[in-house]
Amino acid sequence: MALSILFFSLFLFLFSNSPADAESFIGVNYGLLADNLPSPSDAAKLLQSTSIQKVRLYGADPTIIKSLAGTGVGIVIGVANGDLPSLASDLNVASQWIGTNVLPFYPASDIILINVGNEILLSNDLNLVSQLLPAMQNVQKALEAVSLGGKIKVSTVHAMTVLGQSDPPSAGSFAPGYQAGLKGILQFLSETGSPFVINPYPFFAYLGDQRPETLSFCLFQPNPGRVDSNTGIKYMNMFDAQVDAVHSALKSMGFENVEVVVAETGWPTSGDSNVVGPSVENAQTYNGNLIAHLRSMVGTPLRPGKPIDTYIFALFDENLKPGPSFERSFGLFKRDLTMAYDIGLTKTSSSGSQTSQSPPLGKSATSVGWCVPKEDATEEQLQASLDWVCGQGIDCGPITPGGVCFEPNNVMSHTAYAMNLYFQKSPENPTDCDFSQTARITSNNPSKFFSSSFPSSSLLLGITNF
Repeated sequence: MALSILFFSLFLFLFSNSPADAESFIGVNYGLLADNLPSPSDAAKLLQSTSIQKVRLYGADPTIIKSLAGTGVGIVIGVANGDLPSLASDLNVASQWIGTNVLPFYPASDIILINVGNEILLSNDLNLVSQLLPAMQNVQKALEAVSLGGKIKVSTVHAMTVLGQSDPPSAGSFAPGYQAGLKGILQFLSETGSPFVINPYPFFAYLGDQRPETLSFCLFQPNPGRVDSNTGIKYMNMFDAQVDAVHSALKSMGFENVEVVVAETGWPTSGDSNVVGPSVENAQTYNGNLIAHLRSMVGTPLRPGKPIDTYIFALFDENLKPGPSFERSFGLFKRDLTMAYDIGLTKTSSSGSQTSQSPPLGKSATSVGWCVPKEDATEEQLQASLDWVCGQGIDCGPITPGGVCFEPNNVMSHTAYAMNLYFQKSPENPTDCDFSQTARITSNNPSKFFSSSFPSSSLLLGITNF
């Protein structure tokens, strides 16, 4: 009896903690290249109605910063590329910049990071590149002079093309032409405890490889996975692979301790007819699965157990952005503040911690039954499904060695646990029990998949009708 109570308590623990309780890792980009945006005050109210905890600005718009005062939303502000020469050459200019863009608002407006320049290393302006580190150092000194050193971090943003190699992830390295300039920057980040800020976009990876399996890999959908030939690690999504390539590049330079922050990632809802990939469905799938992945707290294979601070691009469409039409179609919300599509970010009226798309957690079985593996599914198919599910926000700890549901130790039992747990936590939609046609819904108690020595494993499956 005591053992059953223990496992039932574990079941409640697994399901009673809403992912939004600690979602400081979910942010959004707030761009201003548009002539049809809602007012900053309306945008601030919108953000408060969501589980988004951080906002990245590309500049330091005082109206927006002030509108976010008292909201608890962390704010990232930016120094324009054109301001780097003056900041690099004169500490007084940096002090004036802090005096204008930070001190009037902080701490009521929770400014957490200053990005000095955006993708400077890719500008091909050697003079500007040489001024990046001195500008960062002067901004840091200006913060320290007003006792804000460490409270507000200082960094700069890089595009993924700063990497010379990213495949396999364990071989990630910075392009030789950037390594000299990066060394001083990385030393600065390491000494100040500031993050390395990067812009990974699986969308652009898909544009370069438009096979169906690549799309599934980029969208966090079921796929065979890709094995890192050096480590044997199987990656189940492009986001993890890209981020871990950055981790490897940092390690290769001797800065493994520097945290990685994703400044931008997203998927467009529309684009020109000759561009394959942009669609509302794909954007909803990518961003929704990305958020589920972050909420799972699984981290990446090279940094397990810790979600990456990630800023989704973008809060609104920006109709004045240059470039291909898809560049103007990344918005999560419309001009009228309604959702462009639902990815579970909006809080419910009854609870500030549950999202509108999230089902009630802690239920037993759905009204349509349980989700279990098909009897004719091969072990290879089940393993692929298991690998995918465990990367989608499902706690697979109980089926790892030493876990309460590890026995019987076979792919069928482990996959049954993971599939059904995913299904019970998802909206009650039969398509959520498909897993590339390796699963089915049953109304029969599926406890047969588990050892009789662990009867309470059924509780973890959501089975209550013994």
